[in-house]
Amino acid sequence: MRLISGLFVGVSIALAAPAPPALAQAQGAVTVGMHVTDANGGAVGTVTAIQGDNVVVKTDKHEAALPKTSFAVSEGKLLFGMTQAQLDAEIEKSVAAAQASIAAGATVKGLSGAELGKIDSVTDSGVVIALPSGKKIQVAKTGVRGNADGTVTVGLTAEQLDAQTKAKDGQ
Repeated sequence: MRLISGLFVGVSIALAAPAPPALAQAQGAVTVGMHVTDANGGAVGTVTAIQGDNVVVKTDKHEAALPKTSFAVSEGKLLFGMTQAQLDAEIEKSVAAAQASIAAGATVKGLSGAELGKIDSVTDSGVVIALPSGKKIQVAKTGVRGNADGTVTVGLTAEQLDAQTKAKDGQ
């Protein structure tokens, strides 16, 4: 799940929604294609994938990875503690918070989670990262992801960024 050119493709979110009471049922019964409904039987979405402990649900607007523990299996459907509108709103809040974190001063982390530097500036097409060495490197906006905690993750390692700065300097 990731953001591409500012367009929402999907997001993994943590929800504080109450879990359905029948949570103790076997999670092995969850399958791709299952319908997800709210407590009143309203359509929430459809399961499009199962990724470890997460179920990927496609609503009318979004696709999100949600913890399996947020669901209960009942009569061939998954019960979920939110309506489709509530889930869409939570996803949109999460995406907005992540996008807002791509701003000057934000901490940039690499693929391994290690801190790589800070955002120096943001342009329409790129993000300039100030590295601890004092050098700056620009990466495409599509190469970074804002996180709900205010940090930004770049799809590179420290070594890859270092190699790019050396190539830029002609070394």
